[in-house]
Amino acid sequence: MSLPHAILTALLEKPSSGLELTRRFDRSIGYFWSATHQQIYRELGKLEQGGLIRALPSERPARGQKKEFEVLPAGRAELTEWASREQESKPIRDALLLRLRAAAVVGREGLDDELRRHLAVHRRQLTQYEAIESRDFAAAADPEDRLRRLVLRAGIGLETFWVAWLEEALAEVGDMGDAEGVGDTSADDTEAGGRPGE
Repeated sequence: MSLPHAILTALLEKPSSGLELTRRFDRSIGYFWSATHQQIYRELGKLEQGGLIRALPSERPARGQKKEFEVLPAGRAELTEWASREQESKPIRDALLLRLRAAAVVGREGLDDELRRHLAVHRRQLTQYEAIESRDFAAAADPEDRLRRLVLRAGIGLETFWVAWLEEALAEVGDMGDAEGVGDTSADDTEAGGRPGE
């Protein structure tokens, strides 16, 4: 998935200004694609220059007024072609998983706090997605709504996974802390004046 295609999709759903797009990404589109407002504005400029979108004419042009954008036929064609292409599945690349591997060799200092922070983020995200589902998709019969709901369900499933996994990880790391020092004689050896293992 690329940001230009996410923006084209959002604009085909509803012509919007850059600010409105940012809010939509924060509120709902974020369950499948996230972007900062700087990234969104930059891509809007590129899409406009590329002839894929255009700014809607304003009834009362005014300085600093928000420009609303709509997708042009070339933009719809680009999105249609992209959506019909084969998409490669990408492996998970998450810094937290790398952090756990690193902790296995350099120590677990600060790991509990980081796991708790991530757990709070994913619980909050799951609550937001579930609220979107109950608010917007209570009775999704329209084919477009059913497809949108499927995307949201993927977001809910991922957040449910992360919440469960992080709870498991915290319990596991807690057990390691409880068992710390059991069977470890290296500190005693050092205090007795010898090198560990002597």
